[in-house]
Amino acid sequence: MRSTPVIAIHGGAGTISAAALDAAAAEAYHEALRAIVQAGQSLLLKGGSALDAVCLAVEMLEDCPLFNAGHGAVFTASETHELDAAVMNGADLRAGAVAGVSHVRRPVRAARAVMEDGAHVLLAGAGAEAFARQRGLEMVEPAYFSTEARRAQLHRAQAAGRVVLDHDGAASAATATAATTTLPGAPLDEGRKFGTVGAVALDLQGHLAAATSTGGMTNKRVGRVGDSPLIGAGTYADDQRAAVSCTGSGEMFIRVAAAYDVCARMRYAGESLAQATQAVVMQSLPAIGGSGGLIAVDRAGNVCMPFNTEGMYRGHARGNEAPQTAIHR
Repeated sequence: MRSTPVIAIHGGAGTISAAALDAAAAEAYHEALRAIVQAGQSLLLKGGSALDAVCLAVEMLEDCPLFNAGHGAVFTASETHELDAAVMNGADLRAGAVAGVSHVRRPVRAARAVMEDGAHVLLAGAGAEAFARQRGLEMVEPAYFSTEARRAQLHRAQAAGRVVLDHDGAASAATATAATTTLPGAPLDEGRKFGTVGAVALDLQGHLAAATSTGGMTNKRVGRVGDSPLIGAGTYADDQRAAVSCTGSGEMFIRVAAAYDVCARMRYAGESLAQATQAVVMQSLPAIGGSGGLIAVDRAGNVCMPFNTEGMYRGHARGNEAPQTAIHR
């Protein structure tokens, strides 16, 4: 029996900025999310695989400067870019990832190439870039990823002496007057937003897949790797359970193996997707100070998108229904 295809995407979780009060300013984000969901939805309805759908969605998110992945990625403390991405195919548990790349235009394509090569799961730095070149992927100069808005964001973070994204959503109101949004009209405060993008999908054949990509944390130490490219932490997919893509304080998601824990709770404890995702996002992560959220779809087509911050860019579509997008609760 054929499944009803489902796709869900996210563009990062974070706190509300003053611009959130302006519905017109938020529309650019809704339009981008809708267009990306529709592209993945169309592919799935034509019989495309979940793997193809999540890769397409994440490629489009990487190309959109509104989000922190690919073009528009944030800067490291050394004013460079180090991008991470991962992809996992639920049908056979194949996975691929890259970390710390600075010349690969679309890191998710490199992650998929690692998966399809099959010799390894994760390649990093210069070795990952050499592999991408060998596979004929499009390479760019690091300046391609840069935007002046992100550079200004870095300089503000450095002036404040902090690595951006280690935030407390509940405290945002107290600091709202001091916060400056780096992207015009951004409905989530760019100074306190987790900049990861991701997609999960269920295709007509009943297969699941997940993909995640990120520019990391503003002013992060060179060489830092978060949860996004780590299979089981920020990305996981298993046809028997669910596909998961996370966004948040990466170090905490790594420590609780967040993406895999969703599937483990379903497998070993018999929890539903809703129960498992709520437990991870609302209990396991906050217990160690973890902020953020995730998107997940299970083999039955159920979609869950919980977050413990004040907002998360997200969208999804089921079958041929119109895409739904949201930013705040």
